[in-house]
Amino acid sequence: MSTRAVSIRTVTAEFAQELIDAAASKAVEIGVPMVISIVDHDGTLKAFRRMDGAPLLSVEIAQNKAYTAAAFGIGTDAWHEFIKEDEPLRLGIVHTDRLVTFGGGYPITVDGDLVGGIGVSGGHYSHDMQVAGGALEAVGLSVG
Repeated sequence: MSTRAVSIRTVTAEFAQELIDAAASKAVEIGVPMVISIVDHDGTLKAFRRMDGAPLLSVEIAQNKAYTAAAFGIGTDAWHEFIKEDEPLRLGIVHTDRLVTFGGGYPITVDGDLVGGIGVSGGHYSHDMQVAGGALEAVGLSVG
């Protein structure tokens, strides 16, 4: 008998909102208004918040960070290390739509399954990483 369907785990709307709230709390704590995006396992936007005062440009960047993390299963900050010594890849991969190669996006992994991505933008990428990582840690998940 062949398998004709697969079961796919993904982030729920409730969990996505929990992550948004945790990230927003961390952003308030560090005093930087952020844009926070959560995507599901296939990169579709699941939850979103633009905090008051967060930059307009960060709307698209946060969504693309979440997408990158979900699509490739690695944090956006890992891309720089991955491509920096590989000239053809470094020059070519940056033309990939929605790919972000600086920090602030992490895959969301539950019990070993990639279920989505979180993307944060609004400060220096180190602040974005702090907020995204803080959100994951607040809900009991690890970063990366």
